[in-house]
Amino acid sequence: MKTAVISGTGLYTPPHKISNEELVTAFNAFVDRFNAENAAAIAAGEIEELQHSSAEFIEKASGVKSRFVMDKKGVLDPERLCPIIPERSNDNISVLAEIGIAAAKEAINNAGLTAQDIDGVIIAASNMQRPYPAMAIEIQNALGIDGFGFDMNVACSSATFGLQTACDIVRSGSAQRVLMVNPEICSGHLNFRDRDSHFIFGDVATAVIIESADTAKSDTQWEVLGTRLRTSFSNNIRNNFGFLNRCDENGIGKPDKLFVQEGRKVFKEVVPMVADLITGHLSDTGLDPAGLRRIWLHQANIHMNIMIAKKVFNRDIDSDTTPIILDEYANTSSAGSVIAFHKYSQDLKPGDTGLLCSFGAGYSAGSIILRRR
Repeated sequence: MKTAVISGTGLYTPPHKISNEELVTAFNAFVDRFNAENAAAIAAGEIEELQHSSAEFIEKASGVKSRFVMDKKGVLDPERLCPIIPERSNDNISVLAEIGIAAAKEAINNAGLTAQDIDGVIIAASNMQRPYPAMAIEIQNALGIDGFGFDMNVACSSATFGLQTACDIVRSGSAQRVLMVNPEICSGHLNFRDRDSHFIFGDVATAVIIESADTAKSDTQWEVLGTRLRTSFSNNIRNNFGFLNRCDENGIGKPDKLFVQEGRKVFKEVVPMVADLITGHLSDTGLDPAGLRRIWLHQANIHMNIMIAKKVFNRDIDSDTTPIILDEYANTSSAGSVIAFHKYSQDLKPGDTGLLCSFGAGYSAGSIILRRR
C-alpha cells in the first residue's frame, strides 16, 4: 500500500467583494418595498411583515463580515437580489470549470508538477452546475490531462470525501497523482430575500494535489495519516433544486428551490457529531488531541467552530490553533476548510500534525489527519 501525500493546494477568489453593510442596504431596501406593497395584507394579518437585517446581527450570528461573489450587481439590486451569471453556450467552458481551473493551475504549480503529470480529476462540491457531462471531465480536457475524471457531491463535506477518495485511489496504485477541485458558486443557490440566511455564503474555488509519497517532489508535503467519513440523514439543511422539481405543473419556476436550514437544530446536532468523529478518529490513530498543532475546520459559523475546537482540545482555543477565514470569505461550502489549510499551514514545521475537517448537510462529516513531512 502506497503512502498518500498532499503536495500542493490552490485558491481562486472572485473579483467582487460584498461587505455586510452593502448586503444589508440592499436587503433592507427590498424589505421596505415589500412591506409597502403589501401593507393592506400585513394589516389584515394575511402575511407577516418582513424585518430589517443589520451588519451587527450578521456578525454576531455567524462571524461573517464579508464575502466574495461572482457577480455583485445582481446581488445588490433590491429588485433582483440574485447574481447575474449569464448562461454560456455548450461551445464555451462552463463557469464552474473556469474557476476550478484557476485553482487547479495554482495547486499543480505549487506541487511542482505539470498537468501532464496528473492521472485523474475529482470535482467535489455542493453546488454543481449541471448533471453531466461531468465538470471534472471538462477540467481534465481543458488542462490536457490524460486520465479520468468524475464529479461527487456530499454537500459541505465534499472536499474531505473527495480527499479520502483521492487518497484511496493513490494508495491502491490505480493512479499516481489526483487533482481534487472544489468550485463553489454558492451565491446562485442562496435566498438573498431571507433574513436568516441571506448573508451566509460566498463564492470561491480550491484545489488539492494528492500523490504517492515516493514520487512527490514539492518542498511542502503533508502525509495523510488517516481519513474518516460519517453520514447521518437529516432534513435540517436542504436544497430542493433539481431538474424534476424546478417548475410547477404550468411550467412556472418554483421560488422555494434554494438553500434552507433550521440553524438551531443544525448547531445542536452537528457540533457533538463532529467533535465525536474527530476525537474518535484521533484515538483510533493513536494520537492525543493535545498533540495537534492545528485544526482546519469547515467555515460555516464561528460559534460552531469554537465549540467543536473546545470539545476536541478540552480547553479554550485561539486563531492560531483554529484559524478562521469565514469573516472574509463567508461560508464557501466544501471549499472552506481547504481555504483555511491553504492560507494557514505553511508555518507548521516538519513533524507537526494537523487535522482538516468538514461537516454539513446530510448530515455529513469528514476528518483528514495530516503530518508535515
